[in-house]
Amino acid sequence: MKKLLRVLVVICFTASMAISQKTDRIKSYNVSKGLAIEGYDAVAYFKLNKAVKGKKDFAVKDKGVLYYFSSKANKDEFLKNASKFEPQYGGWCAYAMGATGEKVEIDPETFKIVDGKLYLFYHSFTNNTLNTWTKDEAGLKSKADKNWDKIN
Repeated sequence: MKKLLRVLVVICFTASMAISQKTDRIKSYNVSKGLAIEGYDAVAYFKLNKAVKGKKDFAVKDKGVLYYFSSKANKDEFLKNASKFEPQYGGWCAYAMGATGEKVEIDPETFKIVDGKLYLFYHSFTNNTLNTWTKDEAGLKSKADKNWDKIN
């Protein structure tokens, strides 16, 4: 009986940890409009080097975060190795994460892939943070990594 009780306690603890991680992930990730990357296809950034809108028909929920893809092939590729395609800093503006450690919305069409990682940026009519990021990419990336570790 004690053995069964221990097993049940372990199962309950593991389940509560998994639920907690999903909830924490959603809290820290940019899920604007209920979607990662505002519904853009995470795999297309890598395969086509361009931002492509995903479709609800090719939706995937990964660790509580909902992604859309433009094709079944991209969806399947994401499922094989989701962490390879996830945007850095939870999909928040990479420049802002490095400069101030703040979570700032992005323009999903303003991005850069560096060392196999997807970085997204805020871009308005008067301010394209990708340009500023590029001027001190190494310094800002180092700061952004540290800031993300603190808040995530």
